[in-house]
Amino acid sequence: MAKKKIDLRELSTEELWDRIDEDKVRLRKLRFNHTVAALENPNVLRNLRRDIARYNTELRRREIESSESK
Repeated sequence: MAKKKIDLRELSTEELWDRIDEDKVRLRKLRFNHTVAALENPNVLRNLRRDIARYNTELRRREIESSESK
């Protein structure tokens, strides 16, 4: 099942923080499950890490943008 590409610039800052929190919890659970028994698709771990990095990058871009406008 293909994931729809989400435009991160359209999301509010709160939504980005919520997604980061949710994905970190999912990643922690998946890592534990992967340690106990092999995951069917271990690429899910990599994709989650990358999604979290994308959210953090967008938050940082907004932070820099707001500091430059001051």
